[in-house]
Amino acid sequence: MDLAIIIPTYNERENLEALVDQLLALDFDVEIIVVDDNSPDGTGQLADALAQRDTRVHVIHRPGKLGLGTAYIAGFKYALARGAERIMTMDADFSHHPCYVPAVVALTECYDVGIGSRYVPGGGVDATWGVHRRWLSRGANLFARMVLGLKAHDCTAGFRCYRREVLQNIELDRIFSNGYSFLIELMFRCQRLGYTFGETPILFENRRQGSSKISQAEIYKAMLTVLRLGVSRLLFWRSAERYGKRAPGTQSKCRSPIV
Repeated sequence: MDLAIIIPTYNERENLEALVDQLLALDFDVEIIVVDDNSPDGTGQLADALAQRDTRVHVIHRPGKLGLGTAYIAGFKYALARGAERIMTMDADFSHHPCYVPAVVALTECYDVGIGSRYVPGGGVDATWGVHRRWLSRGANLFARMVLGLKAHDCTAGFRCYRREVLQNIELDRIFSNGYSFLIELMFRCQRLGYTFGETPILFENRRQGSSKISQAEIYKAMLTVLRLGVSRLLFWRSAERYGKRAPGTQSKCRSPIV
């Protein structure tokens, strides 16, 4: 299997079937891994029906709403066990449109992690985003970049594609963060290991159906995660946590933005 796409779900019945159909139509050797947290709207049952219809769809059922971070970890482990060479994460609500998948995956020919980015030239957010939401998102990215020294422009992006060896060398079970702050900590750990990031522009759209899962509590948790990791960076920045760094000269050249 070349590509596994992990889709965490909680009450995404209105979006899931259309999303899966579009992803399976891509010109890739692709499998879809739906990680459902016992959605009360029947998303898990729909995912099972999609899996019965197409063997490229797999479903991980969890007993309740256990958080985005642990959902990603469950999906990563499942994809690695199935031999996926590239592992992608994306939202279930079409805010990450399937049309950008080929460009994000292509970055992993040159870099260790590809990112569908709102904050590189050509990228952006839906015009329906309010001013407050725009400033909150940009502020969170700037805060993470300054405190943690992250080089990617879109640090909170969930639209990423990882080369297999990246996730094999990350101690996934030692990632403390859950929720959306998991994405920041995972990027921090990848950068600490010396892995490189490429970014390609996307238009981040408002969800088509359903309601947002980002709460005020999640925002506070993300801020605390950045501060916790910032302290770790100051105290242990010379840590020997570089065993996964790729040897010099093994990367191919690429014209996409690099960090």
